[in-house]
Amino acid sequence: MKKTTFLNNVVMLSFLCAGLASADVTEEDFKAKSTRNLINLCTASPQDIHYGDAIHFCQGYLVGAFHYHSAEVSNDPSKLLVCFPDPKPSRNEAIEKFIAWALTHPEYMAEIPVDTEFRFLAEQYPCNKI
Repeated sequence: MKKTTFLNNVVMLSFLCAGLASADVTEEDFKAKSTRNLINLCTASPQDIHYGDAIHFCQGYLVGAFHYHSAEVSNDPSKLLVCFPDPKPSRNEAIEKFIAWALTHPEYMAEIPVDTEFRFLAEQYPCNKI
């Protein structure tokens, strides 16, 4: 990824997250019943007392769901929902893209977070199935 593209994405993400970063993370967010809960955790302000837990939960949730999918389709690649380009984006790049995408798709904020995650991944990194 070009340095300027990365910087543009960081600036865009910071603007998109500005409104959410001021909201305090709640215990309800850690139940991750909705995409809104997960996004609240992923965009926690460093000043929030739950910041460390929130960011680790966010990353763990997203990476864990992806690893589960990878394990489930390991014996049958035709079931892959996500096909990353070469080189693959870093974990942090993919998570930043997911957050930015989710913030521009409020219609999915009430969905189960794993559904929204894979909606994003399949749209962003589709497999070219014939």
